[in-house]
Amino acid sequence: MLLNREAARAVADAIAEQLSSPSEVRAMRLRDRWWPQSLAVGAVGVALLHIERAYAGLGSWQRVHDWLCAAISGGVSASDDAHLYYGAPAVGFALHAASGEHRRYAHVLEILDGHIAAETRRRLASAHARMDAGALPALAEFDAIRGLTGLGGYLRQRDATGQLLSEVLNYLVRLTEPINVHDESLPGWWTTLAPSGRLSDEFVGGHANTGMAHGIAGPLALLALTMRDGLAVDGQSEAINRICAWLDRWRTDYGSSSWWPYWITRTQLRRADPIPTKPSRPSWCYGTAGVARAQQLAALAIGDRARQEMSERAVVGALTHPLQRAAISDASLCHGYAGLAQIVARSAADASIPMRGYQPSLLQELIHDEADAGRLAAALLQPPGGCFGLLEGAAGVALALHTAASGSPPVSGWDSCLLIV
Repeated sequence: MLLNREAARAVADAIAEQLSSPSEVRAMRLRDRWWPQSLAVGAVGVALLHIERAYAGLGSWQRVHDWLCAAISGGVSASDDAHLYYGAPAVGFALHAASGEHRRYAHVLEILDGHIAAETRRRLASAHARMDAGALPALAEFDAIRGLTGLGGYLRQRDATGQLLSEVLNYLVRLTEPINVHDESLPGWWTTLAPSGRLSDEFVGGHANTGMAHGIAGPLALLALTMRDGLAVDGQSEAINRICAWLDRWRTDYGSSSWWPYWITRTQLRRADPIPTKPSRPSWCYGTAGVARAQQLAALAIGDRARQEMSERAVVGALTHPLQRAAISDASLCHGYAGLAQIVARSAADASIPMRGYQPSLLQELIHDEADAGRLAAALLQPPGGCFGLLEGAAGVALALHTAASGSPPVSGWDSCLLIV
């Protein structure tokens, strides 16, 4: 029996109730450190849960306000440590989600936007100077979590046709151009660092990351989403095609579905080492689901029907291939069932093949009926290993379950921070 909406709603309700008070959540001493201005693991992410529920009439706007106040209680960073998931852009994202038609928090948003714009321009100047010098980027320069892709995602929410967003797109177009290093052609997003963002003996010569969170799928998604919005800069469609051609080179086809490695190392690039012979966990952050959704968006943006069907079958394969399904080990948005369910919901809405039956079957892995609501909520928030945040914790799971229960897209647009819509 597939998960019913009442069971999904009961779990979301139970989690929201346990996350009602910032002071009580802080006192739980869970694995998430108390970083109030973090969208990933802090109060900002929990505020998103209560914002979505307030729009649905399931919670109060006072609760939203309490969590937003908790988020800014220690100040808000707008310096070089700020990004979509931390600091001013993270807080701004939540305030924008809460503003709706009533212009809530408009003045604060205007102040934050000024700081975010200044920091974005500084990073763009630094990135172009790096490219002018022929150097390779750090993942944090461009990725969806810490980099300019994430900042572009924020700008898209605030002003989808704005000049600064166009400048971010121009940068991403340039990022996709090949770079020659010691007579070897590398993709422009090749980094000398390991996926951790540090130098490592395991990644001598660096790597090219394919993932949505830290790799080239994030820029691909933003390039595609903005083109679908009607904003395109010179070379944008060519950049999309360059990224897709790179992903095609490393794609493994299995029956009617496909998958991609998390990254390509220098020795794999030179064909000295093989790419993995079996798929890894098909999560949002890394793996098939996130990479395939980015390509589905790209296909829709440039009118590539063959790529659209390939990417949709890859999403289905991530859910049905036994090795990929078995690799899913937790409930989270980042790399678990909740993230897959949200990707399936968004992919199915755009799909050319039947996909709508997979979201409830995924969530069935978490809960079977309303009696499971308290059990799952308690397990997610069990000290000391529990997490309350958006990406790896209870708030993200509750938001995915709320989406499933409502049967309609999020009113607040909270999942746009994942660059899947």
